[in-house]
Amino acid sequence: MIKSMTGFGMGDCENESYKIHIEVKSVNQKFLDIDFHMPRCLNLFEAVLKKTIQTYASRGKMDVNVIFVDKREKKKQIRVDKNLAIAYHKALNNMSDLLHLARPDDVCEIATYPDVLTLEDMGDSLEGCEDVLLGALDGAMKRFVEMREAEGANICADFQKRLVLLEDYVTKVAVLAPQIVEFYRTRLQKTMDELLARQDIDETRIIQETAIYADKVNYTEEIVRIRSHFKQFKKIIDNADAPVGRKLDFLVQEMNREINTIASKANNTEAAQLAVDVKSEIEKLREQIQNIE
Repeated sequence: MIKSMTGFGMGDCENESYKIHIEVKSVNQKFLDIDFHMPRCLNLFEAVLKKTIQTYASRGKMDVNVIFVDKREKKKQIRVDKNLAIAYHKALNNMSDLLHLARPDDVCEIATYPDVLTLEDMGDSLEGCEDVLLGALDGAMKRFVEMREAEGANICADFQKRLVLLEDYVTKVAVLAPQIVEFYRTRLQKTMDELLARQDIDETRIIQETAIYADKVNYTEEIVRIRSHFKQFKKIIDNADAPVGRKLDFLVQEMNREINTIASKANNTEAAQLAVDVKSEIEKLREQIQNIE
């Protein structure tokens, strides 16, 4: 199934220790690019998160937002910076001597100075957090993929509609091919006949050149190839079980190459207009391909 590169999904998971909410969203990009927005304490899980995401998506610029709640009751401890406390006390005594003021003798006063006392959690272990984190990510990615598939189905329907139009245009161009060849053959033959009537020219050589030129305006081979590209395009989107964006992009380039050759060979107003119509539809295919994985 074709998948769009745009998508959004949310997932939640919690146990007695942790509660995690994850939101995933993506937009078009040639390669997979993942940006994590989460608390620093979860950075150690980034590699496993990225590996999990790669099982769900292969292209797109993704933003992963993680809201993390630690529900555990942690033990606390007060850390005393002894050297800093001594430095403050010494500095205050020096100021006392200098200014002839009373010396500070209240420990509570020293304790109020910056960084003398700091509150710390005892133990920063995140044991059991990975399972909760991956549970939330799995839920978010499943909903994310569902949205991508729904959008991909709409894009596939658009592809099918444009392929029908392209087949119709190319059939009309193909019908014109014999008429164009015959028109040029007749016109060249008339010109050659007039020249042969006035000058001593090798008639065999003229006939050969006429045949060669007539062959140059024959675009039957290009019609066969562009129709083959249409069939291959349809086969790919009908049987997509993996990312197909790059394959389809290549096919569209080949379609453009063939229709440009047809337009240059035909040199016919009606065929030229049909070629413009074909190129317009191919461009619409190309634009939609930029939206799929």
